[in-house]
Amino acid sequence: MPKRCKVCGREAYVYLPQHNLALCKEHFTERHERVVLETIRRYGMFSRQDRVMVALSGGKDSVGLLWTLKKHGFKVFALFIDLGMGAHQERVNRVIERVAERIDVQIVRYSLREHYGVTAPELFRRHRRRHPCSVCGTVKRYLINKLALELGAEVVATGHHLDDEASVLLSNVLRWDDEYLRRQSLVLPKTHPKLVKKVKPLAFLTDREMRAYAEAEGLPYVAEECPFSKGARLKAIAEVLDELERVSPGAKLQFYKNFYKFKEKYLGEAEPPQLRECRVCGMPTTSEVCAFCRIMGKG
Repeated sequence: MPKRCKVCGREAYVYLPQHNLALCKEHFTERHERVVLETIRRYGMFSRQDRVMVALSGGKDSVGLLWTLKKHGFKVFALFIDLGMGAHQERVNRVIERVAERIDVQIVRYSLREHYGVTAPELFRRHRRRHPCSVCGTVKRYLINKLALELGAEVVATGHHLDDEASVLLSNVLRWDDEYLRRQSLVLPKTHPKLVKKVKPLAFLTDREMRAYAEAEGLPYVAEECPFSKGARLKAIAEVLDELERVSPGAKLQFYKNFYKFKEKYLGEAEPPQLRECRVCGMPTTSEVCAFCRIMGKG
């Protein structure tokens, strides 16, 4: 690793092999935030007049995103969903308290047990044939959208970074799932009055960059993984991409960026799905009963 910042010559804080770039803490932070702001601008994610809701998990990615948006004057607040994950959840809750002290924004807390009388681990036991990440993802996507509507957000920003996006992309390529490939995007537009636009401002930043940013800015975050994520398919795919990145720095970024060129030329955008309203909860779905209500046993 080069020992000097390429910009100012001071001692380097981080080296980014995918860019062959060593930076001090100050210039790394400036570059990091510039990438986020440029991604927001280039893809028309939202403006400074929009009310933006960050889906806050307590991890470095969503905390870092919330901090960046607040720091640069966006109208932002956060939603934190307490899924009732036992001892892990208690540690997450403590971090969220520290985040609230560190970042002067509204954080709306929502308890799955309080509103639905169940915790995520209980749902996992009910649906043993499905991986916990699948169940959890369905629950969180539903609640994030529902609460964004109720709280008056024009857009939801999530902490998905390059490693996440590249893993999903490779998973879809391995299945040659052209429909999912068409749908993959940094911006998921509003296609129904009860759906909120969703965006991914961190899509061109790596997991390692997000960790370095959180530590440079002194942000509290949960470092440990969810105890139920073991065995997830995407986790295995992420490990394959990590090894590729090790031997070929920049491979993830090129894979992801070049996909959008390929998509524009050969795939095009996905047709909006034919949506109806769930007969149980009234939220948009492609089925008579939405996936969330089926998981909750209301179908």
